[in-house]
Amino acid sequence: MSKKIVMTQEDIRRTLARIAHEIIERNKTAEHLLLIGIHTRGVPLAKRLAATIESIEGFKIPVGALDINPYRDDLASLNLQPIVHNTDIPVNIADQSVVLVDDVLYTGRSTRAAMDALIALGRPKLVQLAVLIDRGHRELPIRANYVGKNIPSSRDEEIQVQLEETDGIDEVVIINLAKQQPLNGELEKVSYVKRN
Repeated sequence: MSKKIVMTQEDIRRTLARIAHEIIERNKTAEHLLLIGIHTRGVPLAKRLAATIESIEGFKIPVGALDINPYRDDLASLNLQPIVHNTDIPVNIADQSVVLVDDVLYTGRSTRAAMDALIALGRPKLVQLAVLIDRGHRELPIRANYVGKNIPSSRDEEIQVQLEETDGIDEVVIINLAKQQPLNGELEKVSYVKRN
């Protein structure tokens, strides 16, 4: 198993600053804007984006936290018991421009669950998606409006976003999960037969 750092603390800071500017530019105003982080690491990312937007616009953006576990479609197939987090939305989402924030966009199933959870709470004016990492391999027709970094990856790799608030460090790493074949001290011998 090998591990490679693809984003440092400074990379993450600069990337979030860029996403914050893109959110402001696309939405024209911070009024009626609501950032909602998807548990777990989407929540601190949403708070950081809101703080950056406030430092630029001078307007405090409400930030919420969304638990998508009751809406996931893979818990039974993975034989997992859901970890219950609090859903905490500080304002009524009706007529709000909601930006869902997550750490990694992969198959799209977490985003679909988040939209189901959001719609159960009300009818926002529009919903956008901001992710720190887009790693591809979509299984649903979902695309992020704001992407920090595209990292093409294989299914034998895991991308881990580690944040100060949850992990004590800011970095993004790729872990190669592929099993390496032991060589038993020597290379396998291959014989070639010449055919006329």
